[in-house]
Amino acid sequence: MEHIKVMLEYFHPWTNSAGFYYARSQGWYEEAGIDVEFVCYDAARGDTLAYLNRGEVDFGIFPTNRLLVMRENSKEVVSIASINHGGMETIQTVKSTGIRRPADLSNKRIALNPTPRGIAMIKHLIAADGGDPNSFIVVDSGVKEYQAEDIIAGKVDATFGSYWAWELQMDSIVPEEERFYWKVDDIGAPPYHSYLLGTNQKLIDKNPKLIYIFLEITARGFIAVANKPSIAEKVYERYVPYFPASLITKSLSLIAATWLHEGYWGYQRPELMEPYAKWLEKNGILEDCNIWKEACDYRFLPEGGYHIGKL
Repeated sequence: MEHIKVMLEYFHPWTNSAGFYYARSQGWYEEAGIDVEFVCYDAARGDTLAYLNRGEVDFGIFPTNRLLVMRENSKEVVSIASINHGGMETIQTVKSTGIRRPADLSNKRIALNPTPRGIAMIKHLIAADGGDPNSFIVVDSGVKEYQAEDIIAGKVDATFGSYWAWELQMDSIVPEEERFYWKVDDIGAPPYHSYLLGTNQKLIDKNPKLIYIFLEITARGFIAVANKPSIAEKVYERYVPYFPASLITKSLSLIAATWLHEGYWGYQRPELMEPYAKWLEKNGILEDCNIWKEACDYRFLPEGGYHIGKL
């Protein structure tokens, strides 16, 4: 058996990894001679990209923007497939703040992890709605995701970053009719793959056959769950028992729709990669927007990705 480590994109497993877990639960990796281990990162040692860059894991999931920034300094990590075909983030608020549209965020306190990309995205979204992009007040939340309860308590007026398919589906003491949010894709964000799947150059040079096999099995898992999200519900009872089953069910039904594009899984779409890279360059986050072309390796997937009708 070939033992491999796959690092997930967050502090704990969540439903965006359902395709991996389902494929393993069906024995598909094992049948192909692969002993797959899923791990989460220790933030004190960096994110998934840092682990991949050091060669400490074989595959990993990571945000597009972070890969492109890394590629300007290191060529070790390569993206080999897409996971999501859209943005996960939201702007969240409650009715009592008086905020009714992104333009109303001018002069309001917004909780977020104030990375250059995060700040640029908030400015972009406010400006897209006709507001003043330079007048909002940053509340540094670090990696903590502020919730509606924090807004009601008066800590902030809005939040940026919580995922519409995960955190915002969690139970809240704030009545649902008081809470609302906007998906970034719906309010003017540039198109982008929220998450990509990648590996390191050493594995590409050493064992390209393993990459082909791993991707085909992974595609089978994601396509199966995209077809019927409920089949992955039981899988998560073992790995995230501290989250209620109702959350897993709701989240799976939402997130599964982001994995396929016109029935295909895995294709890194130039119509998402290129404009996002240009936006990152325009906002001073990238030096060269063309870096995406060398960061994405297309050789390990069929043309267009794996199709729902062919696996």
